Amino acid sequence: MNQPAIQDATYEDLLQVPDHLVAEIIHGQLVTHPRPAPRHAHARSSLGDELVSPFDKGRGGPGGWWILDEPELHLGAGVLLPDLAGWCRERLPRLPETAWFELAPDWVCEVRSASTARVDRMEKLPIYAAAGVRHAWLIDPDLRTLEAFENHDGRWLLWAAQENDNPVQLPPFDAISFPLDALWAD
Repeated sequence: MNQPAIQDATYEDLLQVPDHLVAEIIHGQLVTHPRPAPRHAHARSSLGDELVSPFDKGRGGPGGWWILDEPELHLGAGVLLPDLAGWCRERLPRLPETAWFELAPDWVCEVRSASTARVDRMEKLPIYAAAGVRHAWLIDPDLRTLEAFENHDGRWLLWAAQENDNPVQLPPFDAISFPLDALWAD
């Protein structure tokens, strides 16, 4: 007996997902997971707080970036929502009029949780690398760690791994320093 062909997920499929779930299209498949838990949301918000003033607003730092929470990225056939992403304004002088971005960011950050850790590392990171994202950070609020990667010819190289309260001064945001424990809720 023939198996029916599996159809790739469409943007319309993504729009039908209930609001209490985060939905992405990864390798043609609709992938959903719950909204972030409070510790996860706190780490993401706190990192945004550390980066937006100096890099997006130019207050106490060099400026020249757009830093956004959960931007919708259309990278090839995929639709991804990193926790945070940033674009150098030299490459993206204006934000798009659409609800999504087709230009890959210069930096992405995924704040990992039990429900997203495998997908973030094994599925999304390779897509980001192939799309030309130059820097990626993985943050784990439970392990209290930050891993910083740099893209070399479509492959991620670990630049640094930090934990607990170590000072963070990492590319592409190495013009400032902040304590890693500023991201933890406890």
